[in-house]
Amino acid sequence: MKKDLMSKLAKSLKIALAALLAAALAGGLGLQYATTAGIITILSIQGTKLETFQTAGKRALAFLCALVLAWACFETMGYNLWAFGAFLFFFVLLCLLMGWQEAIAMDSVLVSHFLGQGAFCPLLGNEMLLFAVGTGFGILVNLHLRSRRERFTLASDLVDGQIKEILGDMARCLTQDQIGESSCHGAPSGAESSFDTLREALRQAENCAVANYGNAPFSRDTYELDYVRMRQQQSVVLQTVYDNIRGISYLPKQAGQVAGLLEQIRQEYHRHNNVEGLLEQLRGLLGDMQTQALPRSREEFEARAVLFYTLKQLEELLEIKKGFIQARQQAYSPAREADKGKEIL
Repeated sequence: MKKDLMSKLAKSLKIALAALLAAALAGGLGLQYATTAGIITILSIQGTKLETFQTAGKRALAFLCALVLAWACFETMGYNLWAFGAFLFFFVLLCLLMGWQEAIAMDSVLVSHFLGQGAFCPLLGNEMLLFAVGTGFGILVNLHLRSRRERFTLASDLVDGQIKEILGDMARCLTQDQIGESSCHGAPSGAESSFDTLREALRQAENCAVANYGNAPFSRDTYELDYVRMRQQQSVVLQTVYDNIRGISYLPKQAGQVAGLLEQIRQEYHRHNNVEGLLEQLRGLLGDMQTQALPRSREEFEARAVLFYTLKQLEELLEIKKGFIQARQQAYSPAREADKGKEIL
């Protein structure tokens, strides 16, 4: 909480200082309406560097269109409120059609200066410089926005921790001192709250990944975004496995084998595991189950069928991670040597 407050205070100071410097520079250049440059700076600051560059480009196009429309309206209808109203109508319509809504307020203020002066050409250079100074300082502020890799690492660690906790809960559901009724059948489980925590952790990790990607406009590394998508896919599979296990009312001896595999996955669930050993162990268990004696009762048959399906789902869970590893290895290049230590496999 304290760290988040300090971050907000630092950002507020940057914005205020940038606006002040923009207004001071505009005043130093002898521009009229110098404080407008500070307001433009504030309006130009976006959440990420990428958004700032994209917004600056849109606003530059919108500003040029605003100048053309303002000149046409004022020169045709005179420098009065009717002309300004006509300008607002056509400019707002254009912005809505082109998706330039963020430029409406800023450009309308700049064009209002022509109305106040009762002239266009003498003030044209002034307005263009105000726009350039304000937008320039806005971009400079965003260039100093730092990526939130520490926050992403914390969120990703929480994701991994919750998945391990869920795997442990499911293993305990299938572990009994003797063959018989499952203690987890139809009963509330702590895994449900763990899934809620997992979804929240994934949401936080995704927000950080998107922000970090936007704050690195000159780097197209999608590692963090790919990581979140991989974990989201795994969480869907985990939910299916959990629901299947909760539906088992009777535990045959094979349940202990599946529980052992779940516990093994939990113990080896770390960033650098390539899951090859786990896949080999899982497929060996699948082969053993196919060669075992047939069930002696309908209850045992249904339970073993669910356990077999659970193993197939766990295979999909591991294959998702294996696919992520292979994709990262294919995307890896010597230019990313500095990022090698952060690979989450």
